[in-house]
Order: sequence, then structure tokens, then C-alpha cells
Amino acid sequence: MQLIDTHVHLNFDNFQPDLVAVRSRWQAAGVVRLVHSCVEPSEFSSIQAIAQQFPELSFAVGLHPLDAEKWQSDTAEKIKNLASSEPKVVAIGEMGLDYYKAENYEQQRMVFAEQLGIASALNLPVIIHCRDAASDVREILQKWQEITDGRIRGVMHCWGGTPEETQWFLDLGFYISFSGIVTFKNAKEIHASAAMVSSDRLLIETDCPFLAPVPKRGEKRNEPAYVRYVAEKLAELRGETVEAIAHQTTQNACKLFGLAL
Repeated sequence: MQLIDTHVHLNFDNFQPDLVAVRSRWQAAGVVRLVHSCVEPSEFSSIQAIAQQFPELSFAVGLHPLDAEKWQSDTAEKIKNLASSEPKVVAIGEMGLDYYKAENYEQQRMVFAEQLGIASALNLPVIIHCRDAASDVREILQKWQEITDGRIRGVMHCWGGTPEETQWFLDLGFYISFSGIVTFKNAKEIHASAAMVSSDRLLIETDCPFLAPVPKRGEKRNEPAYVRYVAEKLAELRGETVEAIAHQTTQNACKLFGLAL
């Protein structure tokens, strides 16, 4: 059984002491490809180094909404240059809006729009972070799809929205990626969303080192091997086998990000 973890942060300090052992565990769990997300341009070199170390890892470049204040006059050029020159870059992001932890709404929206423009120009998918901002994210994506004649495509990562919000982004052609949150007992709306997403739009992720899934929730660090638990919970919620979930989500990740197995 093959799995693809579509959102990891392996360059964080808590992975440095044992990253090779972490890799051995994801390989043993059947994780054959990973997509490393990016928080800000200062991470570019460390993420690129990990991608060179591990052939199965591809990555994205971008600026997280909670780091929107770090956008500078040369940030767009930095993102464009690496995305254009590095074959292992498969997406722009993570980008989006976070109204839960920050109130610099206008700045976030500006940075979001700038990165959507880059993704459109390079014909790359986007990785969207959306927290307490689904309506604005929807409006901005709709606008950019109109501007670019539908070139904006991508994934709503670590999805935590309502079924209604889930349908908004499905209608825009986006993939929906579920993390360890879907394994939490009280995540009822996420369970409902997970059950309704069409098979061809479903993705899985860990968002490690955050959000360790049940039964590993008590651990301080999540890791890619645990994406199997997300697949198992989706299988339960959708009345499918875990093998079917693994096969479909692997196919979907390959299609969205242009990955080869």
C-alpha cells in the first residue's frame, strides 16, 4: 500500500536529531512521496537541502499568512526564481488567510493575491491555509479564477471547515486535504466534510510536526509515518477500505502536484 503525505514541515528543529530514523519509519509505513510546505523564504535553503537528501520529497515555496508582515519588495522575485529553477518545486505556498491568530487582514490579502499571481504565471498549484476566513478565501479564489481563466488550482490544506464551506471549494475545483484533526473524536463537522468530498478530490497529510493523530495524539511530535492513521479514519468515515483510500489519494496527489512514482 502506497501513501503520499501532501503537507510536511521536516526542516523544523525538532526533526534535526533523528530525521534519518523518521525517514525509515515513513518508508516502513508505505509513504512513497512527500510534499514539503514552506512558511517563509528564509526556509528555502533548508527545505531544498532536505529535498536533495531524500529523492521522494518535493516541495513548495511561499509565505504563510501569519508571516505576511515579512513580505518585502524582493519576496515575489525570490519565490519566482526558486520555483522556476528548481525541478523539485511542485507548488506555491503555503499561502492564504488566517483571521484566527492575526488581524492584519489587508496585508494578508495582498500577500495572498501576490502569490496567486505567481502561481498563475508559473502554472503551479497552490497550497491554501485557511482559518476563520473561508468566505474571503473563496471570494479571492473566485476572482483569480476569473482573471486567469481557471488557471488557479490547488488544495485546501489541513481542512477544518464546515460541509457548506467544503462545497464552496469543491465547486472551485480544489482538492481537500485532511490531517490528523479528522481522527479527533469531537471534530464532527470535519467528519461530515470528509464523508462528502468526492474521491477524486481527496488528499491526506500530517502537517507534521503538528497535530499528531489518534492514537498518537499524546506525542509532542507528529511525523509522516502517521499519515496512515488519517487514511484509516477516512476509510472508516467513508465506508471504504484503507487500501482504496490510499490508492485514490496517491493518484490525486500525483495528478495535482505532477508527481511520479
